[in-house]
Amino acid sequence: MNKVVKAESVLVRPAATGDTGAIYELYRKVASEPGGLARLADEVEESYVAGFLSAAQERGLSFVAELGGDLVGEIHAYAPGLFCFGHVFGDLTIAVDPDTQGAGVGRRLFEQFMQVVRDERPNVQRVELIARESNLRAIQFYESLGFVQEGVFHNRIRNLDGTFESDIPMAWSRPG
Repeated sequence: MNKVVKAESVLVRPAATGDTGAIYELYRKVASEPGGLARLADEVEESYVAGFLSAAQERGLSFVAELGGDLVGEIHAYAPGLFCFGHVFGDLTIAVDPDTQGAGVGRRLFEQFMQVVRDERPNVQRVELIARESNLRAIQFYESLGFVQEGVFHNRIRNLDGTFESDIPMAWSRPG
């Protein structure tokens, strides 16, 4: 695949249990890129994917993006299951195939996700995510979608070279 992708040609649909294998392969590919995911490729297991898909189906949302029949992106978040956090979607993760990054796939996934939150999930008052401080492109992307930076988790990330960097907690809150 190459980056000559038109976002309009990407199909975004709710994730299904049958997508587990393809999402697993996507996450391993994204995790093999430096800073692609918090997990390294060998830390991505099918049980991890099955777990977050199950949680998203029970108490959250998950969408996948397909291009020409290939799964090229996934986004999910879910409520943690405690009453006091029932209005919050957290553990938000988005993964886009490195070969299609920068082509609008992530934006299509995120916009669909947030549209469903706004229009169909009035109980969700807040959506949370965490971005690596070095991923300025992602931070700017999240801000363009209405997320705001809420602080810094200093030296939370240990990089492969032994250096540390901070995580930036961000959130979208329902207006009003």
